[in-house]
Amino acid sequence: MHKALLLIVIPLLSYGFWLSEEFKGIAAGVSIFLFGMLSLEQGFKAFTGGVLERILQKTTNTTWKSFGFGFLSASLMQSSSLVSIITISFLSAGLLDLVTGIGIVFGSNLGTTTGAWLIAGLGLKINIAAYAMPMLVFGVLCVFQNGKQIKGIGYILTGLGFLLLGIHYMKESFEHFESTINLAGYAMPGVQGLLIYTLLGIIATIIMQSSHATMLLTITAVSVHQITYDNALALTIGANVGTTVTAIIAALGANIQGKRLAGSHLLINLSTGIFALIFIKQFGIAVDIISANLGIASSDHAMKLAIFHSLFNLAGIILFFPFINQQVNLLEKIFIEKRPAIFKPIYLDPSAMDFPETVVESVRLESIHLYENAIHIILHTFGLHQRDLQQNDSLKQLIDQNAQPIEYDIDASYEKRIKGIYSAIIAFISQAGFTWEMTQSSRLSWLREANKHLVEAIKDTKHLQKNWVRARSSTNQIRIDEYNKIAYQIVLHIQKIETFRHEIEGNELPLLSLDTLKASIKNDDMQMNRAIETLIRERKISPETGSSLINDSAYMRSIKKNLLKAAETLFLHGNIGYADVEHQLSLNETEINDVVHTMDTQ
Repeated sequence: MHKALLLIVIPLLSYGFWLSEEFKGIAAGVSIFLFGMLSLEQGFKAFTGGVLERILQKTTNTTWKSFGFGFLSASLMQSSSLVSIITISFLSAGLLDLVTGIGIVFGSNLGTTTGAWLIAGLGLKINIAAYAMPMLVFGVLCVFQNGKQIKGIGYILTGLGFLLLGIHYMKESFEHFESTINLAGYAMPGVQGLLIYTLLGIIATIIMQSSHATMLLTITAVSVHQITYDNALALTIGANVGTTVTAIIAALGANIQGKRLAGSHLLINLSTGIFALIFIKQFGIAVDIISANLGIASSDHAMKLAIFHSLFNLAGIILFFPFINQQVNLLEKIFIEKRPAIFKPIYLDPSAMDFPETVVESVRLESIHLYENAIHIILHTFGLHQRDLQQNDSLKQLIDQNAQPIEYDIDASYEKRIKGIYSAIIAFISQAGFTWEMTQSSRLSWLREANKHLVEAIKDTKHLQKNWVRARSSTNQIRIDEYNKIAYQIVLHIQKIETFRHEIEGNELPLLSLDTLKASIKNDDMQMNRAIETLIRERKISPETGSSLINDSAYMRSIKKNLLKAAETLFLHGNIGYADVEHQLSLNETEINDVVHTMDTQ
């Protein structure tokens, strides 16, 4: 698509350059303006190393708060596209839900209209080039500094400078453009003009990938009477619809939630645009009334255009904002989520790569996906299912009663359920940038280690499986019972981890549960080894069986430790606040040994 547009635009631009010197100035102004937008986005991305993401998470817990975040962020960044990309990225990573994302879209639609007010109110009335030069000078100085934040400020200043400079060039060129071509001669009144200029606004915005640039062209052109006011209104509506294309492109690499948000953005803006077209006369009357009350001259079409831009977006919010939940239901029916194969990654979306918090959360959620698959394999090794964990009082009975040989192919399950996801997680972490704050890098390191622990737990289960299967066909009931105890302890440990996981989700402080599990692993191992030694001494089992039990007891301990270490990272370190408290309050190895010694002597 981009290449096709390029092939069309280049000949048209070349013809325009040959036709008019003023056209060169207009094209240069648009180019400088767009470059300023890119610099501005680059600058704000420098502040997405955790700060912006945490603000987003804390200020979007209600629909109205998400609306406020969308409005403020789009107003400050002057880029609804960047806000849309960030929102799609967070939505794909599971940090936001669809209702919140749609609230942000509504807010950013209104926030982006502030750009029209700045252009019409200041850009066309003062010599903004005088303000652009200092911004460019100080901005470039900051860009060449080493600090990430200083460099980000430099990009923001440079971006603002180029925005102002682009507006200046376009204003100056449009003022002299009439001597070459009078675009007002191509004005189209009535419904035909309304529809054609709306389409032109959509096309211009798709080509420039910026509704701000289309609005700049429209406002500067109408200010020097190069286009009629009525046609300018239609261009404004078209720009509002065309800006959704950026979100749609960003959603192509996102998951189903990201695609739903892009669909919502298109639905909202398209519905608002249609509503504005139908009631264009009524909007015109409302703009005249508001302008008169604000003291804006009836001939100041640039300011009236800015009022119209805000007014019809506000009307769209009033009409469609109360029906967000209905929109979600509709989008879920349109964009049906295909149930992914369990061995395929679910959360590792390329759209998360640009933002540290979304990278970390995507990896954490995918690691939990891997954890659930690992639990599936371990439980099936002992003839159980995840639903059996709900049987609190009968887990041991389920294991004892299942006397049939269990031939479960761990290698095949590993290839199917673990290998692809594990490899994808490692590759995703490796591709992610590490020029962020140490917080994100450390959390990714923890997550990489958590996945290694899960893989080690499965490998230990495979080693244990050989003797456990052999023991179940033994004629020695004591041997069978001891191996069933090993299986029971592992399954019981998984059940306790699941309880620990739900304590986290319930916002309860789970440190006591965590330390209890750590201590019980060592204590259970000691008790198991003593029991085996007693059985050997009483000649209830052979020394060979005893040595196998001791080795397999070590595998049991390793499985439990690896699962707990993984769970500690996935379910505790996923919450930054818990992680800090956990480091301060959780028991160290010496303290755990003291607890085990106390338990043993009681």
